[in-house]
Amino acid sequence: MRHYDLAPLYRSTVGFDRLFSLMDQLGGFDQPAASYPPYNIEKLGENEYRISLAVAGFTEADLSIQSEANALVIRGEKTADGEKSAGEVLFQGIAARQFERRFQLADYVTVAGARLANGLLHVDLVREVPEAKKPRVIPIGTGDKPAFKTVEQIAA
Repeated sequence: MRHYDLAPLYRSTVGFDRLFSLMDQLGGFDQPAASYPPYNIEKLGENEYRISLAVAGFTEADLSIQSEANALVIRGEKTADGEKSAGEVLFQGIAARQFERRFQLADYVTVAGARLANGLLHVDLVREVPEAKKPRVIPIGTGDKPAFKTVEQIAA
């Protein structure tokens, strides 16, 4: 795998350090990626997403979801007092090992809710951009009048 030096970009940009850090993390896939549990990421609408993890055999008590700074961490750990089968297990194809799955979230993406149904954990995400960060149209004035309103004009 090729490795790229992003140092020149650090010197000539301002405010993109988080983006470059993510790019550095993406380049670090020399070790095999964790594949358990399998998951899907769906786009449900313009600002709505869903992450679905296959967590067969886990209960709500075995799972935890934490939202940290621009990251979503989902953990699963079977409790020690889990149900014991009546017979001897000849083949175990349903994995019940502990896991931790991390997802990097974009700015303004928050967790709207989570539910466990039919062996799938669904985590709904919503992107809510604050009004101050949304694009706005700036009027262009003509002549000697300013195009912007003063504080007094806005209050009136």
